[in-house]
Amino acid sequence: MRKCPYCDFNSHEARGSAPEQDYIAALIADLEAALPLIWGRKIYTVFFGGGTPSVFSAAGIEQIIAAVRARVPLSVEAEITLEANPGTFEVEKFRAFRGAGVNRLSIGVQSFNPAHLKALGRIHNDIDARRAIDIARENFDNFNLDLMYGLPGQSIDEARADIEAALAVAPPHLSVYHLTLEPNTYFHRYPPALPDDDIAAQMQMNAEDALASAGYRHYETSAFAQPGRQARHNMNYWTFGDYLGIGAGAHSKISFPNRILRQARYKQPAQFMASAASGDAVQESHEVGADEVGFEFMMNALRLNGGFPLVLFEERAGAPLTSVLKELEIAEGKGLIARDHQRVEPTALGRRFLNDLLQIFLREKT
Repeated sequence: MRKCPYCDFNSHEARGSAPEQDYIAALIADLEAALPLIWGRKIYTVFFGGGTPSVFSAAGIEQIIAAVRARVPLSVEAEITLEANPGTFEVEKFRAFRGAGVNRLSIGVQSFNPAHLKALGRIHNDIDARRAIDIARENFDNFNLDLMYGLPGQSIDEARADIEAALAVAPPHLSVYHLTLEPNTYFHRYPPALPDDDIAAQMQMNAEDALASAGYRHYETSAFAQPGRQARHNMNYWTFGDYLGIGAGAHSKISFPNRILRQARYKQPAQFMASAASGDAVQESHEVGADEVGFEFMMNALRLNGGFPLVLFEERAGAPLTSVLKELEIAEGKGLIARDHQRVEPTALGRRFLNDLLQIFLREKT
């Protein structure tokens, strides 16, 4: 395995890495140490993500799911998603993942064009991508495809061809992202030549039009779903719900009646494992301040094209709506949101200039 040049996830090349069982033991120890924070809470989604968790054995994934079931009240209808790289697909292995309890796949296709896959440093080619999708369709009735546009050297027609290739296999869910040059990545240090903003915008509009015509609902900035197939895990995230992250580099957000706690685990796997074994894998922990909570809520909820009900703000942010009333008025005055006595939602202009909209809610710390 190797790390893609655009990837800023906490992923590491497998060079002399610890045995799978050692890492699983650390995950379970991390979960057990976190249990007092989540006593009594029912779990509705599990997401295996970051890097390429599909390199784990099916037996290992099953062991982790069993450990979760034994320690927390996991819903019998829980959505359990596994991120997978097409270069790691094997028929029997992914059939075993389904038997282990995984009921949704998220497949990092990124493109069906072999030249663009090579430019992105992917370990798979277009043939691998199509084979992976065939295996997914045979074993899972719920799966997502990740696609990117605005790739090095990509034309508008090539971006459209990727969307058409994805639609040909009718995935229940599609995530369509613009390639961004994230800090601390190879592409950020050595930027490739990318399509300009106007071309990228046309790629995005073409994708939105094609997916709408095919019956997909564009429900979040980068997410499209067939009716009723929205990602439950991501919907919880975008509506400022709580989540517990375990594992190297994992993040958590846990709310209590009078505070919101954020945590981050140690990033380096060896350091995480040693810390988990000693009972505390948390490297950073802080409470979200009153001056931050409005921005943090909006940073998620305003990604939803349908916006959010007003009651959700007080429920999830733990603050009265009056705390962001001034900012809402400014955003409405600029035509970036529409609101009434029940809902707030971004306008087409607000969706296009989402960063500008969110900036309104970002307060300087005093």
